[in-house]
Amino acid sequence: MYQFSGKLKIFSLALILVGALGIGYSFLTAPSTVEDAKEIMAKQSAHGDAHGASHEENHESDAAHTESHDAENAAHGDAHHNENSAEAHSSDSNEVENHSNELVDNDHESSSGSHTSDSNIDKEMSAHGAHNDDSHAEHALHQMQNKPWSALYVSLFFFLGISLLVLAFYAAQRVAQSGWSIVLFRVMEAISANLVPTSIIMLVVIVLSAMHMNHIFPWMTEGTFDPSSPNYDAIVDGKSWWINLPGWTIRGVVYLLIWNAYRWFIRRNSIAEDTANDGNKTYKKNYNASVIFLFLFMITESMMSWDWIMGLDPHWFSTLFGWYVLASLLVSALTVIAFVTIYLRSKNALPGVNDSHIHDLAKFMFGFSVFWTYLWFAQFMLIWYADIPEETTYFVARFNEYKLPFLAMVVMNFVFPILLLINSDYKSIPWFVVIGGIVILGGHYIDIFVMIMPATVGPFWSFGIAELSALLFFLGIFIYTVFSAFAKANPIPKGNPFLKESEHFHYYNIEHRGEGSGDHH
Repeated sequence: MYQFSGKLKIFSLALILVGALGIGYSFLTAPSTVEDAKEIMAKQSAHGDAHGASHEENHESDAAHTESHDAENAAHGDAHHNENSAEAHSSDSNEVENHSNELVDNDHESSSGSHTSDSNIDKEMSAHGAHNDDSHAEHALHQMQNKPWSALYVSLFFFLGISLLVLAFYAAQRVAQSGWSIVLFRVMEAISANLVPTSIIMLVVIVLSAMHMNHIFPWMTEGTFDPSSPNYDAIVDGKSWWINLPGWTIRGVVYLLIWNAYRWFIRRNSIAEDTANDGNKTYKKNYNASVIFLFLFMITESMMSWDWIMGLDPHWFSTLFGWYVLASLLVSALTVIAFVTIYLRSKNALPGVNDSHIHDLAKFMFGFSVFWTYLWFAQFMLIWYADIPEETTYFVARFNEYKLPFLAMVVMNFVFPILLLINSDYKSIPWFVVIGGIVILGGHYIDIFVMIMPATVGPFWSFGIAELSALLFFLGIFIYTVFSAFAKANPIPKGNPFLKESEHFHYYNIEHRGEGSGDHH
């Protein structure tokens, strides 16, 4: 039996504590008033924002053009006055007065009525500008306040998704009656244990969001579905049959209940399988439960991606999005299985695992990395080719404000896995798989980051205390939960009828790597 070491336990608890403190600090230091938001934006402008500088240059250019245009009009007006009669002068004066809103600087001899008109227009424009500034500052305030929430949400979704997809991969192995993966069942069951604490935290986030404690989901803004409200959104209102607060909340609870119910059932019966002497009746129950779960999983996973990720951009939609999120989380899940397996094997806790098992895990990592790339390109290419504004806005926002993480994510999730794992020999070398896995996990964390942050914080993104603290917090929970669960059961599922096949599973060229033809018979 594996023993959860005291050092690893203390390390995980330290991560949880440090992460919790950092998350708390990020919430406490978030701006609370519009004035705070204006001050932050002023500081950002003072640092010489390139876009702001470009905008200022354009503004100055426009002002110079306006002054030149006004000078021409004034000169033309003087010549016209000298050449025409008093009647023409009167007509011209009235024309100038009627078009005073187009003139910045009128002739010094204009009538008092013209001056009054200009004054009223200036006041109206000034009031309108002030209103726009306040409205923009309030919007920016909500985005800044979203930053700690979004940082927490990114890491929460990442670790919850990994735990869920490990559970789904485990169920798929049971349904397929695969022989090679049986010695990894306890690893996958232990990782899926992390589904419980992350589900609880996700439930809390769902409830708090429904109570309007954050501004992550824009469709939850008061008045969005009310035609008489200034916040009314006709596009979102057209989707109200799906995007509505009661339905969204209930669906989220149902997703979490289904996933955790299967996890509890299969874990209990998998351990019972070890000592059951009932002619594989328990095994068949687990098989049937896994079939039902996979059916429900494919439905709930797609709906979850619509509710929890696509709902952040309620104007945008993609028919491939459910598959895209699935691919991203599945690659991450397979990588985590490989990491935990390699670590436990190094501690002699998995006697049945050999390099061939690591090789197959790496093959899945490579294969689903290519699958993710296909879905990413298919989604991007179809939206780019169609060039429909309500669809392209998703990628425009990400490429303009998130260019570095957006491009880095594509390189890390496709180029590096191809280069590192395409060679068959490299797939069975643990340290090489770890290097490739670190790149893959980093890339798919950035993928989730780019899915969420542009819709919630806009241009006010960074990777700072909030993001790092959330990662440490959930990593600590993951380590504590996974290795505690692994230590509570026999690492070998002795009751599985395919165990012997899994223990004897190997590729000859891998297990005898480096041997000459005369070294064995």
